[in-house]
Amino acid sequence: MVCNRCITAVQNELIKLDLHPIDVRMGIVKLMEEELDEQKLNTLNRNLNELGFELLDNSRSRLIEQIKNLIIGIIHHSEVSEQKLNWSKLISDKVFHEYNYLSTLFSSVEGITIEQFIIRQKIERVKELLFYDELSLGEIADQLGYSSIAHLSAQFKKITGQTPTQFKNSRHQDKHRKSIDSV
Repeated sequence: MVCNRCITAVQNELIKLDLHPIDVRMGIVKLMEEELDEQKLNTLNRNLNELGFELLDNSRSRLIEQIKNLIIGIIHHSEVSEQKLNWSKLISDKVFHEYNYLSTLFSSVEGITIEQFIIRQKIERVKELLFYDELSLGEIADQLGYSSIAHLSAQFKKITGQTPTQFKNSRHQDKHRKSIDSV
């Protein structure tokens, strides 16, 4: 699911089948029902396929969570510079699947590419480091594997609409920060 109309379409299908959705988000549906009988599951799957969606089994969901956790762990909890990091090789090696498969799966469920997810996580990390004001912009760029301050600044402005300096000088920085799992 990649837009609000997609979410609405899925939610309507669930209701048509007399299911009770608690939460419907991009790539995730939580129902009041603990389990579905096979007939309802097959009907739901068929109806969603007609709309261009597919049900993901738990193994696919776990793969996506593994990818996200790996990226978040490296970007937010690693002191190692990412300058020479080959994300596609790292992800496929750690998750034990071909990168093309993982990339397609991730995009179809999350609505963004793995690369876009990485960029968003990096920008959130930059915001955090700017907030604490312990490193220069050059040190932040180096720590997060940017080729230059200009590259970091351009990417930062594209995502946030502000330069890093504008962000750093703003008085209400907390409103610009997102929780890691909502990026």
